[in-house]
Amino acid sequence: QVQVVESGGGSVESGGSLSLSCVASAYTGTRKYCMGWFRQAPGKEREGVAAISYGGSTTYYADSMKGRFTISQNAAKNTVTLQMNNLKPEDTAMYYCAAQQAPCLASLNREVYVSWGQGTQVTVSS
Repeated sequence: QVQVVESGGGSVESGGSLSLSCVASAYTGTRKYCMGWFRQAPGKEREGVAAISYGGSTTYYADSMKGRFTISQNAAKNTVTLQMNNLKPEDTAMYYCAAQQAPCLASLNREVYVSWGQGTQVTVSS
């Protein structure tokens, strides 16, 4: 079981930037993780935003985030950062971090993740 804690949400105007951070802490097993960011807007399903493999060699982005969002990992600190630039009002959502212990593959499929954080709110005003 892995504890996942997000931080860094907030409110920003359209075109602005925010950085989200996530820390994973395993109670048992390996401390090597693949991690992903997901988001859920009111009335909508949770969707994948970005994902990264352990060590950061593989990353995936949802099409609407490519070129604006960057996911990175500090494996030594078990942290993942999501840098979000050129934010748009449609990016407004609760953002969730998820982790899966190695061996694993980076994935935008929420079904493969067992451990989830509580979420952090991102609000972008026009």
